Amino acid sequence: MDFNNEMLTIFLQFLKAFAVGGGICLIAQIIINFTDLTAGKILVYFMLAGVVLTAVGVYQPLVEFAGAGATVPISGFGYLLASGAIKGAEKGFFGAITGSLAAASAGVTAAVVFAFIMAIIFKSRTKPN
Repeated sequence: MDFNNEMLTIFLQFLKAFAVGGGICLIAQIIINFTDLTAGKILVYFMLAGVVLTAVGVYQPLVEFAGAGATVPISGFGYLLASGAIKGAEKGFFGAITGSLAAASAGVTAAVVFAFIMAIIFKSRTKPN
């Protein structure tokens, strides 16, 4: 593969990720603008949507198509939990329960560690009214 074809392939991957991730964010923004749902409820609904779409087999092809555009939004976390549970279920009931925890452990650990580091570096304060 020559340099120009490789650059075009990378550009198209970025374009697909941006389009899908942007579409997910667009749906969320529309929900925020036209409903009275709180941010917490919207996050939970999107995570559950990722779980449900994974369970019915719709989210995996989206991940294969868009890559990070589908796995980075919160619906991607639901996909991660559901796909971990599905893979763990091959080992039995206990595997189904622990599979999602094993799949999400690296991301959750990184979030906690980096949040701790940022809390040490920066001084937190309340937002003035």
